[in-house]
Amino acid sequence: MKALILNSGLGHRMGVLTSEHPKCMTEISSRETILSRQLNLLKRNGITEVIITTGYFDQVLIQYCESLDLGLDIKFVNNPLYDSTNYIYSIYCARELLDDDIILMHGDLVFEESVLEDMINYSGSCMKVSSTLPLPEKDFKAVVSGGFVRKVGVEYMQSDAMEAQALYKLLKPDWRIWLDKIAAYCESNDRKCYAEKALNELDGECNIYAYDVKDRLCSEIDTPEDLAVVAAKLSEIENRTVYMCFSTDMIHSGHIAIIHKAQKLGKLIVGVLSDEAIISYKRFPLMPFEERKAMFENIKGISRVVEQKTLSYKENLESIKPDYVVHGDDWLHGIQKSIRDEVIATLATYGGKLIEYPYSKNDKIDEMEKRTRLELSTPDIRRGRLKKVLEMKGLATAMEAHSGLTGLIVENTVVEQDGGARQFDAMWISSLCDSTAKGKPDIELVDMTSRFRTIDDICEVTSKPIIFDGDTGGLTEHFVYTVRSLERMGVSMVIIEDKTGLKKNSLFGTEVAQTQESIENFSAKIAAGKKAQRTKDFMICARIESLILEQGMEDAIARAKAFTEAGADAIMIHSRKKDPSEILEFVRLYREWNATTPIVVVPTSFNTVTEEEFKAAGVNIVIYANQLTRSGFPAMQNAARLILENHRAKECDDICMPFKEIIRLIPEE
Repeated sequence: MKALILNSGLGHRMGVLTSEHPKCMTEISSRETILSRQLNLLKRNGITEVIITTGYFDQVLIQYCESLDLGLDIKFVNNPLYDSTNYIYSIYCARELLDDDIILMHGDLVFEESVLEDMINYSGSCMKVSSTLPLPEKDFKAVVSGGFVRKVGVEYMQSDAMEAQALYKLLKPDWRIWLDKIAAYCESNDRKCYAEKALNELDGECNIYAYDVKDRLCSEIDTPEDLAVVAAKLSEIENRTVYMCFSTDMIHSGHIAIIHKAQKLGKLIVGVLSDEAIISYKRFPLMPFEERKAMFENIKGISRVVEQKTLSYKENLESIKPDYVVHGDDWLHGIQKSIRDEVIATLATYGGKLIEYPYSKNDKIDEMEKRTRLELSTPDIRRGRLKKVLEMKGLATAMEAHSGLTGLIVENTVVEQDGGARQFDAMWISSLCDSTAKGKPDIELVDMTSRFRTIDDICEVTSKPIIFDGDTGGLTEHFVYTVRSLERMGVSMVIIEDKTGLKKNSLFGTEVAQTQESIENFSAKIAAGKKAQRTKDFMICARIESLILEQGMEDAIARAKAFTEAGADAIMIHSRKKDPSEILEFVRLYREWNATTPIVVVPTSFNTVTEEEFKAAGVNIVIYANQLTRSGFPAMQNAARLILENHRAKECDDICMPFKEIIRLIPEE
């Protein structure tokens, strides 16, 4: 594609401003002229071959272009009859150089870069028009029918006319038709008319689309008054602000492309999602916020980088009030649709605009994302993530998983809420649920080899951190090997309870005989486990059964202090009561003594307390210990009963998820 810039005119209406050089060399700011701006924008948009027609001040113009040193291939064509012909003859003089797709513009035209870029990227031939500007009295109007330009001239004032400027993108077949008609005019000595007179005779044969740029700048400068208006508009454009938000920790070509588009609209401010916001919405970030922020600060053309604390843009938009928000069109549906709606509503309060660019699926980018997920699932990365989640969020939530499929449910379940998204931070591999899934009682009958196989099944298809229910931990000598095995597999935390003897589930409380381990012995087990571990990321949590066994708050606090001093990385307190008061009292008393060691709760019974309330009280991990098992078995039981009752599967199918939706959960690799 080549550009043709028509600069043969005299420019008399500019007065003294064009007394020593052609109009295209008029300064429109302290940094650029009309022509230097045109040439720079052409170069930035990939057009390096330019034909410039000359006339008045021919040599001055040539020397000026050479002084710009833009690295463009510029050819100059002089119109020797510039003072007695119109630009139709300048085009005729240059016709031998125009055997290509063409960007055609007048040399006095000033436009926003986005206008040029959009027209270049349009698939067909097009001309700039505006549906929002009034019809000018003395300048070009385009008669438009069916979206295409039928006539162009100063005389058209009818209802189907639109304001227009001589900025065209012309595909070679359309351009050849017009150029042949131009040649016919000039060779018949009709050289004083607009080139558009020849176009009008073709009556739409060229298929030139009316490209509506609406309020974006695209104006000619004919007078000093025009110059003042355009200069003011350019100053406004340069001071426009554009806002984009990113959650990525990998910059790829797609990001760079949309950043470059956004930069053309104004000063680009990039919001970087906080770690907590990313964790709630997407996968765990490979790089923490400060590193991701620094990554964007080092991209040329980004004027400022700020933190966006939530998925909602509202707080930042109300603070910054950008003229534009730029985003891909991939948020028109799905989890981000409500965020998009909020952005539009917020922009409307002060007149801002949302610009959306088509989202392009890229196999290489998808492959990078797959590799990232694989990296997150490796033992060394997965193991350390629970600690990082706690550092970033203060509160982590874990949902029970007892198989690869339930692990995928925990991994992929995301809900839209309050303009954002929520998902679980970790998976809880429960002894009770693991045993139940195998049809065995929860008395440590299922051996560690079998339980480790469950971990393998889940690790193979997920990436979230794992918290492992270690029951009592068994003999101290056995527990140290369990710690090393769990570490090696990538488990983040093991929770062991301070009971001894044959395990009985805590849900039975004092209904069955249960023996609590001595403080000294359990402390020794914790210390042995800590000594055995090889990495700093692995965590041992001491589960205190004092409230379950009705040993009182004083005993629970005494044990918590002793186990912490023995090296426990976290304390879990449990209760069978629906009233959460004793749990919250324990948290209060422990926090008076220790403000930093994480506290874990399993609100199976005291399930009215929200995560926000737990966090405010000082809790750090909330485990939903058996809800998938408890909800799954009644559903399966009901399905079996319906088939037996109805002697067929139809009634059962009405309550079943289509298997193809289940299969979508399962990764292909």
